[in-house]
Amino acid sequence: MKLKTIRRKYLREAFITIVLARLAVRLIPTARLFSWANRPPRHINRFAMYDVNWVSWAVESIGAKPWMNALCLPRALAAHAMLRRRGIASRLCLGVAREERSLSAHAWVEVGENEIASDPEIGRFKRIAEFGGAC
Repeated sequence: MKLKTIRRKYLREAFITIVLARLAVRLIPTARLFSWANRPPRHINRFAMYDVNWVSWAVESIGAKPWMNALCLPRALAAHAMLRRRGIASRLCLGVAREERSLSAHAWVEVGENEIASDPEIGRFKRIAEFGGAC
């Protein structure tokens, strides 16, 4: 497959998955959403690790568009779903950080010991929950 075709395929899937994740965050109860995220993939594909970079790139590219304006939780849910679909075990992580008199929250996805979107600010968040399979 050509590189251009591969990029389009991942971008289309990321667009659809982010839209569905945004709807899920608004319409589905939180407990049900996180119980879905806690399930392991149906099959493990040990040779699909190159897909991790494509999924990360596609989710960040589409999620950062001004017309999409996806926050971190829908992006993390979309990346987690795309990875599970490919048989890659990942963890959806939630964290909080204290900013003067307020709290800020963040969601991200990890595969193994590495977070998918290498956000330099993840280090300041204290992990409070993680969902998904062991990597």
